[in-house]
Parts: sequence; structure tokens; C-alpha cells
Amino acid sequence: MPDQKTTPETVNDAPEQGVETPGMNETGGETLEETTPEARIEALEAEVAELKDRWVRSEAENQNIRARAKRDVEDARQYAIQKFARDVVEAAENLQRGLASIPAKTEGEDTLITKLREGIEGTERSFINILERHGITCEDPTGKPFDANLHQAMAEQPSDQHTPGHVMQSWTPAWLLKGRLLKPAMVVVAKGTPEADAAKASPGLDTTV
Repeated sequence: MPDQKTTPETVNDAPEQGVETPGMNETGGETLEETTPEARIEALEAEVAELKDRWVRSEAENQNIRARAKRDVEDARQYAIQKFARDVVEAAENLQRGLASIPAKTEGEDTLITKLREGIEGTERSFINILERHGITCEDPTGKPFDANLHQAMAEQPSDQHTPGHVMQSWTPAWLLKGRLLKPAMVVVAKGTPEADAAKASPGLDTTV
């Protein structure tokens, strides 16, 4: 059999090994761009919006933390003397008890008793004024509706002279430190008498003919 000679035409027609034809992929199809410029811009805008949202949330949280810290510092500054103030009002109540133990003023009473009463009254007024300047106030709940947030009921008594559920007597006032309860008032609460309760429970008689 005669030898086949390789001609220049035959060499040029053979595809080169390892060389990809531009515009062709491994399967012989055309390659496509992964993303278009418009899609890339849209993705970047979405990423920027997400980062902005995260920043806004983080800034809001930081503002809440700063406000809470400021409030805690303010509370600590205003109410740091709370324990001391509770002890101080004990002294004020003792002054009131001492004043109440002195007999009521009568005509011709001993001068020593008069001076003693006036001295304790002056001391009490001065002491109360000092407490008020530092935000410590007291409230007499007598005649007011019972409030569990401010009053501590020590007893309950029937009374036809007081509205049921109201304070008929206060042993001590309610003390507050800048509006916050420092010490509740010790009170006696009125309740309805058996006669009044029976009258409410029984309907009135119809006397009309």
C-alpha cells in the first residue's frame, strides 16, 4: 500500500489540540455572561439598602441604651438617699408622737408645758421644711379612699360616719421621696355597719296602693 503523505492542506484542516475556539464552551455551545450590568447594579443597591437598614437599627438600639443609662444614672442620683431618708422620717414620726403625747392646751396651764409644746412644734415644722427641701414629703390619708399603693391597712372597723373603703384614721402619714413611695401610711379603714349592709341587701317596701 502506498504511503500517505501529509500535505499542507491536510495539516491546516486538522483541529489544534487544547485550543478552545472563542465563543465556544466545552459542550460546543456559546458562553454567556453570568450577570448583566443591570442585575449587578440591582444586587449592589439591595446590599446597600440592607446595610443601611442594619445601621438604622443599630443606631436606634444605641440611642435606647444611652437613654436607659441616663435614666439609671438620674434615678441613682435622686434616690441614692432612699435608705437614709427612710430612717430620717422615723425621727419625724417620733417628733409627731412626742407632740401628740402632750396634753391639749388649756387656759391657765403650766408655763413649762406651754413652752415645751411650742418648742416641739417649732422643731417639727423646721424638720419638715428641711425634708421638703430635699424632696421628702408626707401625706395625711384621713378621709381619702384606701389606696394599696400608698396605704397599709392595720385594721378595718364598721362606721356609719365614714364612707366604706375610706381611711377613717391614720396612725402615720404616707412618706414619699420625689413622688416615689418611701413608707406607706398605717391606716384604719372604714367598712359598712351591719344595719347599712342589711338595708342595702333588702329591697325597700312598696307602700303605694
